[in-house]
Amino acid sequence: MLGGRQAHSLRRMFGYSISSGRTTFRAGPPLAGATFTKYPHGFRMCSTAIDCSSYPCARKDSTVMDDYHGQKICDPYRYMENPDGEETKQFVDQLNAISGPFIEKSEHREDCRKRLTELWNYEKFTVTSKRGAHYYYKHNTGLQNQYVTYQTDKVGTKGKVFFDPNTLSEDGTTFLRSGSFSQDGTLYAYGLSEKGSDWMTIKFKTSSGDDLPDVIPGAKFSGISWTGDKTGLFYSRYPNHKGATEGTSAEKHEWHSLYYHKMGTKAEEDVLVYKRTDNPDMMIDGTVTDDGRFLIISAARGCDPYNMLYYYDLQAVGNKITGPIDAVPLFDQLEAKYEYIDHDEDKMVIRTNKGAPMFKIVTMSLKDGASSLVELIAENGKANLDWACPLIGGRLVVSYIEDVKSTLYVHEASSGRRLYQIPLDIGNVSGFYADKEENELFLAFESFLVPMIEYRMDFTGVPIEKMPEMKEIRRVSINGMEKESFKVEQVFYPSTDGTKIPMYIISNAGMVKNGENPVILNGYGGFNVADMPYFSVSRLLFVRHFGGVYACANLRGGSEYGEAWHEAGMKGNKQNVFDDFISAGEYLVKEKITKPAKLTIHGGSNGGLLVGACSQQRPDLFGCAINRVGVLDMLRFHKFTIGGAWVPEYGCPDVKEDFEHIFKYSPLHNLEIPSAGQWPATLLMTADHDDRVVPSHTLKYIATLYEKAKAHGKQSNPIMARVEVKAGHGAGKPTSKIIAEQVDLYAFIQRVVGLKWIP
Repeated sequence: MLGGRQAHSLRRMFGYSISSGRTTFRAGPPLAGATFTKYPHGFRMCSTAIDCSSYPCARKDSTVMDDYHGQKICDPYRYMENPDGEETKQFVDQLNAISGPFIEKSEHREDCRKRLTELWNYEKFTVTSKRGAHYYYKHNTGLQNQYVTYQTDKVGTKGKVFFDPNTLSEDGTTFLRSGSFSQDGTLYAYGLSEKGSDWMTIKFKTSSGDDLPDVIPGAKFSGISWTGDKTGLFYSRYPNHKGATEGTSAEKHEWHSLYYHKMGTKAEEDVLVYKRTDNPDMMIDGTVTDDGRFLIISAARGCDPYNMLYYYDLQAVGNKITGPIDAVPLFDQLEAKYEYIDHDEDKMVIRTNKGAPMFKIVTMSLKDGASSLVELIAENGKANLDWACPLIGGRLVVSYIEDVKSTLYVHEASSGRRLYQIPLDIGNVSGFYADKEENELFLAFESFLVPMIEYRMDFTGVPIEKMPEMKEIRRVSINGMEKESFKVEQVFYPSTDGTKIPMYIISNAGMVKNGENPVILNGYGGFNVADMPYFSVSRLLFVRHFGGVYACANLRGGSEYGEAWHEAGMKGNKQNVFDDFISAGEYLVKEKITKPAKLTIHGGSNGGLLVGACSQQRPDLFGCAINRVGVLDMLRFHKFTIGGAWVPEYGCPDVKEDFEHIFKYSPLHNLEIPSAGQWPATLLMTADHDDRVVPSHTLKYIATLYEKAKAHGKQSNPIMARVEVKAGHGAGKPTSKIIAEQVDLYAFIQRVVGLKWIP
């Protein structure tokens, strides 16, 4: 997290988290258990029965066997780990040949496609930021595949196109993953990714729009940060990686390192600045402070919630980087989370959860080290201090998560004293920009029912204790989806162990609790990621036109209530997350909002693990399961691409104690269709260019599920997979593909749950 020049833009793509102004790259899906209770299962078939004998039989190689701490485990579909193998491609074709026609037969698919396209066609904006002499914002007219970056000299005016990714590919699958201006705003470095891949090529242009010749291929999980004199920049990559950068390689990534690129030179000449030799799964991130003085380096074991923090004085060496640097430790023990916020001369301002699970802000003298730590803003035991950003005039804005909603406060930076609260409705700060050298602050707000409101605050001449006027710059609304037509309720239901779990329930204003409402229950529960209230027109379509209810359960494993909440859902505590989700389903049934036959569970990435585990543990509770890019093979997840980064979250199956937890819930290894019942109707969704959660998770899982279904003989609820081409884990997916995917998802649910279209 950086002081000044901050453009806060919370990403909800799996495995990503954005701190105020700076991307914190979570290389996870952006995911142990207790003994499972067995439940009696009633025999329930959906109205779209499929003869399980019609499912394809993938070749099974029972000779592939692994020894896990004395336990022999067969992996008969391991050949599917090669995404380019002919048998893998053939199986993918067979899967799509089943799911495609089934989905197309939905009687309301065309109604859904037409209406969702109409609703999606509304203007979208990101928060405004100022870079040098110009203001910038991203805009989408409605159905453009990618957002277009605009440059303007006056806030609130359209300005001119600065960068349009839509011109880079016919199908819109080339997208802008990252961008960074030099301190004076005259140079722009931007990262492009293809077909959903996490790989990124960094290119350059000037603020006047002229392209520069420098090109840096092969960056991954990388920020982009300029030196103060704009002679070069820092970025991260994997050295000597042999895999294809277009995203089809499943090769394991190791030794993530920080590099320096000097402008005007070739990428092959880039300098290795900082690397770790103690752990191949270390993730390295480097950022230059706004005044250009320090390079701040963070090192963490993959998605470990703890990190180490270092600094290097760039001014002392005149920004000359010729080789590895001797970074000075601020905190060199993996015992807590540390984030740089700002510095005043030699005094650092740090956000940390050291001794404060809900986070606090401290200051520290570089001369005296950790012994000089002073608490600036104390931990709030009821609210998670999410991020902080310095403002002009000695102010510090601090954002909290309070019962799963954003709150903003302004403090005095020197004393930590709280000055006032910035008033917000129940929702989420989805974008934020401030610079302590500028008089302006911009923030974007959204909620389940509000697409976006952007505010500007001008601090010119305003005393520090007085709040400036919040001036509304723009407000986005959608005809036919007025907020008065809907109801949002937050409830707190008990989990298995009595823990109160928050859940938002979105419904039509006149929803009747008669046990007949179709419900989609969404969950994630992992990687310290909070599922905040954000706007989704497709969710409101489900509520409005299918008479549905959308429930968002804030499970343990996220950051909703700080690090203790996260730790309660990771490693050996993972079963808590599944219990929380199952309890959410039971609550919805008990409160007569729905019944099992009309209850759909939905989750992606780590949330796909959640759906897979809960489908196994309570198949009687759910009528439908939607599993998107799920982490399903928990014994080999760490062997592909970035999977090793998830070990701090899940544990390592190569470690006996971790294996004993993981093996109990691993979706692939616990598949068992109830002898006297049914597996829920299931749609698995993955993509051929997913180089985060590789497609083999889904392919091996459904091959095994088909094998079990055939042996069961009575499974008639449909089980199928939709494998998308030229797409990845989710980030940067073009609008056309997002709409097509969402329509197919609803078409599947419509058929198996029996949804009726409401014009």
